Amino acid sequence: MKKYFIAPLFCIFLAASAHAQGITVAAAANVQFTLDELKAEFTKETGIEVKEVIGASGKLTAQIENGAPFDVFMSADMKYPDRLQKDGIATQGPKTYAYGFLVLWTMKDIDLSKGVAGLSDASIKKIALASPQAAPYGRQTVNALKYYHLYPQIQSKLVYGESISQANQFITTQAADVGFTAKSIVLAPNMKDHGKWVDVEKQAYDPIAQGVIVLKYASKNHASEAKQFYDFLFSVQAQEIFKKYGYTLP
Repeated sequence: MKKYFIAPLFCIFLAASAHAQGITVAAAANVQFTLDELKAEFTKETGIEVKEVIGASGKLTAQIENGAPFDVFMSADMKYPDRLQKDGIATQGPKTYAYGFLVLWTMKDIDLSKGVAGLSDASIKKIALASPQAAPYGRQTVNALKYYHLYPQIQSKLVYGESISQANQFITTQAADVGFTAKSIVLAPNMKDHGKWVDVEKQAYDPIAQGVIVLKYASKNHASEAKQFYDFLFSVQAQEIFKKYGYTLP
């Protein structure tokens, strides 16, 4: 009986092929903890590894426009995915995968019962939010402040983070007394017992429709894998994960 041996070089080829299956997902900072669970479930189902790059949607869009090697982009709004599609950088989408919500969050002994209206109190010196220029959640925070006619009055108190992640750092380290973040952050298992929070009234800001697209880079490198991840985001399993983190579904 003949014995067959797998040559070492063939083993290396197999390992390289398996590694090549991985995709890179650029994701808005609000979805960071949610994506950890999404990735785990997706990899369990498909064997495809997912690497993530987290940042403000506007900054990620600029990186994509400058040729960053991302396969899929999960934005915090539809504006940036629409722009990339119009520029011919996307091959599939954009499509809304979830709706996100704003909350007011603090680590300090501050009364949040008045919600956003209470931010005018003299005891509150610093209020954190994400950059309105780069982060959709920051843009909607400004809309909420304007809705309550507070924006000019408390502008000197505002501390801007590059993304919602940095705004979260200001809040959790108490560099800011209070701040605005995504509901998905305060519901994350590693955050839900930290501080206290209240919802920002939904009528105070525009619905935060979050969009996903498959990028042109994927079509040349990981077309099948990227499409599988895109489709997975609309599966029953993914929808349950989104709901767990406080999102509503389209």
